[in-house]
Amino acid sequence: MNFRRRTRVETDINLTPLIDVVFLLLIFFMVSTTFTRETQLKVDLPESASGEHTDPSARQQIEVLISATGEVAINGKALLNPNLDTLMSALSRESAGDTSWPVVITADAKTPHQAVITAMDAAGQQGFTRLRLTTNEMEQPAP
Repeated sequence: MNFRRRTRVETDINLTPLIDVVFLLLIFFMVSTTFTRETQLKVDLPESASGEHTDPSARQQIEVLISATGEVAINGKALLNPNLDTLMSALSRESAGDTSWPVVITADAKTPHQAVITAMDAAGQQGFTRLRLTTNEMEQPAP
């Protein structure tokens, strides 16, 4: 018996289509990814010679942050229009109707006085009775 030997065919894997697919997936994920933009207001607090220290990590409080230009953020969420009605609805939403929570107003030293009064007025009209203003402790001169 005479058996013929088959010749082996060299097989190779072409990586070019695989690389093309990987690049297309990379481009797809880069284009479809959304990036969150953190909105934080920069605040330089005013100084005070007297006052009491409070626990800043208190869970059940509402923090109203007012920048030097009058921009307002409540619990880290910036408000587009910081007028009285918007502040009142945001305070109501954040407290879920519980007006026993303290409202901490953190305003920049150069904030217009009207912005702070508007925040206090909105809290008062919603029924909040515990208002706090945040300040830095004034440095005492060395003797």
